[in-house]
Amino acid sequence: MTEVRNDSGLPLKPVYSAEDRRADEPPPGVFPYTRGIHKDMYRGRLWTMRQYAGFGTAAESNKRYQFLLKQGQTGLSVAFDLPTQIGYDSDDPMANGEVGKVGVAIDSLEDMELLFKGIPLDKVSTSMTINATAAMLLLLYQLVAEKQGVPAEKITGTVQNDILKEYAARGTYIFPPAPSMRLITDLFAYCQTELPNWNTISISGYHIREAGSTAAEEVALTLSHAIAYVDAARAAGLTVDEFAPRLSFFFAAHMDFFEEVAKFRAARRMWARIMRDRFGAKDERSQALRFHTQTGGVTLTAQQPLNNVVRTALEAMSAVLGGTQSLHTNAYDEALGLPSESAAELALRTQQVIGHETAVPQVADPLGGSYYVESLTDQVEEEAQAMMAEIDELADRGQRVSLPDPGRGGRARSRRRQPLRRRRRGQSRDHQGRAATPGGPVARVESASCAAGPRRCRGLSRRHRARGARHGQHDAAAQGRARRLRHHWRMLRRAAQSVGRIQGARSGLRRSKCRTTLP
Repeated sequence: MTEVRNDSGLPLKPVYSAEDRRADEPPPGVFPYTRGIHKDMYRGRLWTMRQYAGFGTAAESNKRYQFLLKQGQTGLSVAFDLPTQIGYDSDDPMANGEVGKVGVAIDSLEDMELLFKGIPLDKVSTSMTINATAAMLLLLYQLVAEKQGVPAEKITGTVQNDILKEYAARGTYIFPPAPSMRLITDLFAYCQTELPNWNTISISGYHIREAGSTAAEEVALTLSHAIAYVDAARAAGLTVDEFAPRLSFFFAAHMDFFEEVAKFRAARRMWARIMRDRFGAKDERSQALRFHTQTGGVTLTAQQPLNNVVRTALEAMSAVLGGTQSLHTNAYDEALGLPSESAAELALRTQQVIGHETAVPQVADPLGGSYYVESLTDQVEEEAQAMMAEIDELADRGQRVSLPDPGRGGRARSRRRQPLRRRRRGQSRDHQGRAATPGGPVARVESASCAAGPRRCRGLSRRHRARGARHGQHDAAAQGRARRLRHHWRMLRRAAQSVGRIQGARSGLRRSKCRTTLP
């Protein structure tokens, strides 16, 4: 019988039985929270429906927020343009051509006031995808809330504030790792006293997954980053149960439906044990992994875009069955540009139909006990644990973590990722709109409002590149994509190395001796 593997390369049996699972899991709301962090999950309250949006000016973005709130959205999610993300004013020469392109441009308190004009910040929680400049944008948000007369304890929301994944998978960092970690832990301390109900970080696996990782790699690298943040906060003098209850996470939901459900369950179980056994957390809120989910940007296609409606619905369902706390559903036309108003409304309606018409939320962890899902949960955990153990070992020895460079012909350490790569590089799926021509290139285009930042096209197939080279028609755009891919993997290696450097920076953080001048 031919061996079948899923997107992550894990071997799949044709049928699963009781022998494929370890043991029964405790009920939802009980450590290690595999089945959910609340005993009744969505019966008391549905997940927050938080659509990610932001473009052009503050006034344009405010108009979209007002529209989404009128359609029943229950939380805001702000996308900032690249100059705002890396600390440039819109009139800076370095910002030329990027102002308002992949998010809203914010240069002043006046811009922030206009962005939230007419939106009561004591009734709506706001997530802001901002990292290197998170402290400044959060302060602007707090000042807007104060002008509305909102007390600090009623200001709720999240800043992403996850700088390590910027080194790994995204690139919008400003400072080196050590001073960047100082900014993050300072924000932890500030919110502990000034904004007690604000989530101080959203530790993000989404961008790592969008960059091409497997589900297990997404979990392993995200939790490794989380461990580094907890270590840095403790080195700065904070106690675990003071700041850990406000930590949150951000994962992707891709098309391998059951593996995605298993991934969320495995991540909860792993984080609960890490916090209890490694850091001695006593507070149950510190042990419970709370996370936001966004459907996959790289799973959207520019060809036959209406098929993206189905993809997004399935990915959203996997997030709900996996126990997400908030959810963004991509619009079907985001592979072509910023989502239209009608597409954004349909994306929101997708969540509302799942929440109000399917009866899925009426039962906590309805897939719990499935032989297949429980086995996949164990497999994802085992894969992720092995990766994290290797990262810890290399970091303890002060060694670099070596990763392959596919742009230079590097071979992955495991062959399990090869089926996914082959599928992305040129296997035609006309019925799903994944290829422009039979046997031609797979043109996966990242969603325009995707949290991963600038849009990047996935590469052309090897056969297509070779044929173009033979006929002297090599596509310059393909060369640019290859360069970006090589750069991306160099950044991933650098981020992995930074995990090892964090330990060396701990004493410096404790003494607050930072040579980099901070604003």
